[in-house]
Amino acid sequence: MVFLIEFGLYLLLMLAIGFYSMKKTSTHADFLIGGRTLGPITSAISAGASDMSSWLLLGLPGAVFASGLVEGVWISLGLTIGAYLNWLIVAGRLRSLSEKLGAITLPSFIAKRFEDESGLLKISSTAVILFFFTLYVASGLKGGTLLFAHTFGASEQTAMIVTTVVVVSYTFLGGYMAVCWTDLIQGLLMLTALVFCAVLGYTAIAGAGSGIAAANPQAFKFSTGTLTAASLMAWGFGYFGQPHIITRFIGIRSIKDVKRARRVGITWMVLCLVLACAIGLIGIGYNAVHALPGVAGDGGNSERVFLALATALFHPVFAGFVLAAVLAAVMSTADSQLLVLTSSLTEDIPFIAKLPDEKRKLISRLGVVGFALLAFIIAATDKGSILHMVGYAWGGFGAAFAPLVLLSLLWKGATKWGAFAGMVSGSITIFVVKNFIKVPGEYFYELLPGFFVALIAIVLVSLATKKPSDSVLKALEETQAEVKAAR
Repeated sequence: MVFLIEFGLYLLLMLAIGFYSMKKTSTHADFLIGGRTLGPITSAISAGASDMSSWLLLGLPGAVFASGLVEGVWISLGLTIGAYLNWLIVAGRLRSLSEKLGAITLPSFIAKRFEDESGLLKISSTAVILFFFTLYVASGLKGGTLLFAHTFGASEQTAMIVTTVVVVSYTFLGGYMAVCWTDLIQGLLMLTALVFCAVLGYTAIAGAGSGIAAANPQAFKFSTGTLTAASLMAWGFGYFGQPHIITRFIGIRSIKDVKRARRVGITWMVLCLVLACAIGLIGIGYNAVHALPGVAGDGGNSERVFLALATALFHPVFAGFVLAAVLAAVMSTADSQLLVLTSSLTEDIPFIAKLPDEKRKLISRLGVVGFALLAFIIAATDKGSILHMVGYAWGGFGAAFAPLVLLSLLWKGATKWGAFAGMVSGSITIFVVKNFIKVPGEYFYELLPGFFVALIAIVLVSLATKKPSDSVLKALEETQAEVKAAR
């Protein structure tokens, strides 16, 4: 009953923010990017929370619990470097250039940057977003399933329905503003839960280091094969192409706010990643003394380790608070992704983009519902782990968009046909490597070859095709000058 009350209060708070944000949302642009009014702290933590989905509290601790630090260390290192460079290289430039070009979504930015009046780039990039983001949202709903099944003994179907309804409700109502403000609360809640769970977990097991090592001799070993390490770090490449993160750069209040936002965002991220890995290790030690139900052994799921520790370590009142953080992790990513999906629907599908503002705003809200239902179906039928589903979507965006975004901001020579070649070759590489190429004894992440194939394709095709117009080149020069001035 305590859990139910706490969860209910938390969900009511999210819905209240949705209603409040609805009153502040007057135009379609407000719904999609909040009128470019979000401050640095809200933008930073919102970007982090939208990135660190249920995999942070479920997938990453679960991977460390099952295999030791080998996955956690290398993935976390790659992600941290990638996130820092994303803020440093992309954020300010994209904020400035997107405003100059009048773009509020990633597909519209790509189309205007490369002066594509045919609709080829916009439609291609929209197709990539619609496909991979639906998978991404499904992974979040899967995280909600684990939470409700663990906490309330609910069926998977019931758990998914509850999670889907709440996320859809406040995203439907308030759009970008609701998403960012709820992400701020959810991000702080996630960090607080990680801190308390790690501290209490560590104090609960005597001789934590030796106990953990005795339970699993591989726990503290993170040396691995070169290809595995490179593949795990390659997760960092994905940051440059994630539409739900990039949207935060477009919507930040000013280019001058980027520096502060970068410091806040990276600090939050490093703390969360370190603590999530620590909880996986603590789970190994705790399970050796007090078996964690549903986590280890036959039929166990290592991705439940955070949930099981929270239940075991905390009084029910505080356990409800901690478990609500998992719901926050699920919601903070799913809401952002649903918003990007519906943004692409209304801004980047030609015949919808021509409709009046009020009609597009309505379609945006209906799109939230439609994509959520599709993700619900995928989550209900997919048997893979949360980390597996996230990895596929992350790699798809990283290969299709990351080299393209970087070169569109940094290289004047990048052209329309180079952009198209990069998107297509990157997406195909992800599909082929994911489904048909395995390296015995090594982890081979499809994003590693996908990123470089797309990068090379953009450069080679751009060198052989028509250069951008003087107006685009001028906008790039002005953007670079603004970035230097803001530093």
